[in-house]
Amino acid sequence: MNHLIALFGVGLIGMSPIWVVLAGVSPATATFYRCAYALPALLAIWFVGRKRDNRSPRMHLMAFASGVIVAADLTIWHYSIELIGAGLSTVLANIQVVFVGLLAWLFHRERPTRLAFQVIPVILIGATLISGLAQDDAYGKDPVSGAILAAFSGLLYGSFLLLFRASNRVLAPPAGPLLDASAGGAITALAVGPLLPDFELSVTWPTHGYLVALALGSQVVGWLFITYVLPRLAALETSLLLLLQPIFAVAVAALWLGERISALQGFGIFLVISGLGYLSTKGAIKGPQEKDDKWSLENTISRTRASSSRA
Repeated sequence: MNHLIALFGVGLIGMSPIWVVLAGVSPATATFYRCAYALPALLAIWFVGRKRDNRSPRMHLMAFASGVIVAADLTIWHYSIELIGAGLSTVLANIQVVFVGLLAWLFHRERPTRLAFQVIPVILIGATLISGLAQDDAYGKDPVSGAILAAFSGLLYGSFLLLFRASNRVLAPPAGPLLDASAGGAITALAVGPLLPDFELSVTWPTHGYLVALALGSQVVGWLFITYVLPRLAALETSLLLLLQPIFAVAVAALWLGERISALQGFGIFLVISGLGYLSTKGAIKGPQEKDDKWSLENTISRTRASSSRA
């Protein structure tokens, strides 16, 4: 049963870029509504378990600040979807594992393993192939620019993960930190959105339906399902299940949206997913503390990847 719940959650998360495309709104508009529509549901869930939320005001503020990063991350990722497609942009955004490792190395002394130095170049080669560089049949309006934006959104996502985990060191109910982060994302998108092209609040049906599905289906329900099964599955199973999300996104984008990638882009997907899977199962980081440190990078990724506002 836990595996079925996990697969359903992964499927909901994998639909995220599909809803963005179907909504047909500007990147900043999608970011705002995704965060804003999630707030009532998260508030209700948090309210039920509020007595177990022992975070300090500083931790609340840090979670809110992580939402500011999420707003930038999501908006840039949505731009990449326009340029390179829903499937390919999702695969590239998942190389955040590489950026999290580099950031953790710089700020938390969690050193990459020798394996990481061997596998990361393979992932980067795959990302280059996905970008369609020097390919006449590459999919996307501007695949190179789209790939660069998707990779940059991965860097922002990695920054979010590190700040988000720091905002919840007391392990409060997950809905609390995500509520704060979603509020930060919604307010930031509303403040900055009017400065960006095509930002609008007066969207109509069925656009609202796609945006509700994006917020409630992908972000809230999908995230809750994944969070429920994380402690009930082995770490290896969790890592592999989460990697199904970009694969699912590529498949649905091809079948539903008609995205037809080139053979080299397909090989690039294989290299990226294989590299990420190998790093997730073998380990990419040596922490400065004991191996079972609950705040090690490996635990951070497995606990918080699904809780990001993009997931």
